Amino acid sequence: MPEPALTSLPPEVVALIDHERLAQARLPQAAWAYFQGGAADEVTVSANRAAWDAMRLRPRVLRNLTGGHTRIKLLGRTCAHPILLAPVAFQRMAHPDAELATAVAASAQEAGMVLSCQSSTLLEHVARAIGTDAGRGPLWFQLYLQHDRDFTLELVRRAEAAGYEALVLTVDAPTSGARDRERRAGFSLPPGIEAVNLLGLPPWRPAALQPGQSAMFDGLLQQAPTWGDVAWLKAHTRLPVLLKGILHPDDARAAHDAGADGLIVSNHGGRTLDTALPTAEALPAIVAAVGHTMPVLVDGGIRRGTDVLKALALGARAVLVGRPQVHGLATAGAMGVAHVLRLLRDELEIAMALCGVATLDQIDADLVMSR
Repeated sequence: MPEPALTSLPPEVVALIDHERLAQARLPQAAWAYFQGGAADEVTVSANRAAWDAMRLRPRVLRNLTGGHTRIKLLGRTCAHPILLAPVAFQRMAHPDAELATAVAASAQEAGMVLSCQSSTLLEHVARAIGTDAGRGPLWFQLYLQHDRDFTLELVRRAEAAGYEALVLTVDAPTSGARDRERRAGFSLPPGIEAVNLLGLPPWRPAALQPGQSAMFDGLLQQAPTWGDVAWLKAHTRLPVLLKGILHPDDARAAHDAGADGLIVSNHGGRTLDTALPTAEALPAIVAAVGHTMPVLVDGGIRRGTDVLKALALGARAVLVGRPQVHGLATAGAMGVAHVLRLLRDELEIAMALCGVATLDQIDADLVMSR
């Protein structure tokens, strides 16, 4: 089990890296390997971060910044700022209050939250905890299409009934990556922690393999979703559907044709395909492919307000952060997650002011240069 959460933050915690350092000291090695690790050699994990650092800001000066703000419109909703929490599974491994603490923190900081399909807290409990909060950000539900179509539809109906405002369909993980760090740490879920929203899912029974067939391609991937499943989902929900895990512009165009309402440029935090393109490098082509027909969001390696600013300059409407919320949660529960969000928002405002932009619609590609 993790160490008890701090009741106050040490004064030296002034950036997201400080939360990361404290979280590593407080979490069991196996839990740290799960949350922090990536696929194979973790090249993409490192590349996500390095890609943002490689971009240089080109600030403007002597501009009138009076009345500046960070508000955006996202799927018809006005949001206080463009920072959301990405879906992260099994948060009870980081803190007993788990996703409830994360949701309360997000609400207090007016941030959007995407609840993981594999959360350790029921989706209804999370929605009930913050559903009536004035000023909270959007609450979305991440969806993996399950092998049982009826069970998937039941999940969708539960999310609709609970008040979730959009579905985030993860499309880049038909199988898990080769997570060497987890295997070296001997990771397994601790007793009492499970994907509670998936309880009752009928077991999957693949057909017997014939000689020469592949357990991966002829077995596991029989249930892998396709573009037809995206169309099916759109036909069976009243909620907007965003596709998470887009890196190729042709897939962005296909998502548009399939009726998607938004895209999230993501490589799963480097947890599936190692050496995949960093999201900062993939983002401009995705934005160019779909123009202004749908919002494009991005995650992966965002640790500073300047990273948020760069993402917006490249055409993203908003950003999502994954691991940092776990670092804050492990450090100080809801207070830690709220502090992570506050730091990012404050740093974004500082970066905007120092770059001469008062509102997000003033940010454009002229603001960034690649080394």
